[in-house]
Amino acid sequence: MKLVDTHCHLFWESFSADLPEVIERAKEEHVAGIIVPSTNILTFRRARQIAGSFSGVHTAVGIHPHDAAEVGDEDIKEVARAAERGEACAIGEIGLDYHYDFCPSEKQREIFARQLEIAKAAGLPVIIHNRESTGDLLAIVRECQDGSLRGQFHCFDQPPDVAKEVLDLGFHVSFTGNVTFKKTRLEDTVRAVPDDRLLVETDSPFLTPVPFRGKRNEPSFLRFIVARLAGIRGVDAETLAAVTTRNAEALFHISVSE
Repeated sequence: MKLVDTHCHLFWESFSADLPEVIERAKEEHVAGIIVPSTNILTFRRARQIAGSFSGVHTAVGIHPHDAAEVGDEDIKEVARAAERGEACAIGEIGLDYHYDFCPSEKQREIFARQLEIAKAAGLPVIIHNRESTGDLLAIVRECQDGSLRGQFHCFDQPPDVAKEVLDLGFHVSFTGNVTFKKTRLEDTVRAVPDDRLLVETDSPFLTPVPFRGKRNEPSFLRFIVARLAGIRGVDAETLAAVTTRNAEALFHISVSE
């Protein structure tokens, strides 16, 4: 069995003291690939350093909506240059977040749309963040979709009807530790995603799955998310691992081996 953690922020400060051990534990639990989405240009550079030091680690370049307020043209140009140089397997983490007031919504929408265009020009998938912004976010994706836009709606927490819209737009759906929470209401959504559009992630160091909820999340915990998803879908964990790994390799154009 081999797994791909399609969303893990290894550059986060909480990993600074034991990153080699974190990655070794992940490998011991069959996590053969890790994608590290950036939140701005500085974290992308850190992610690139990490990917250069550890096998199986891949990077994405992008401006997170939390970081969009201070973004200028040069930052966007740097995202485009990194994409053109082949330094990333995706554009991300990008999107909208209306939960916090870190950046005006108008600026978020502008930065999001510009990065979708970069992804199309570079032929790269996108990694999309959505929090309390579904209507605006889907409207922008719809407007930008010309048939070439593809990617991952990460940490999906929406009902089946929204999942259908995302799938109809040609995107993959990714689930993380929230599917293991006692009060989750995602079972029907999990069942609604077809095999060829399903991805898994930890979103480390956040959203730690049961039974480690309350502790720092890390990619070695991906197995608990896979087990829960497999149970909901009525398949064994190895089957779900094979499906999601194949999807990650195809979407992000990466190859992983144990």
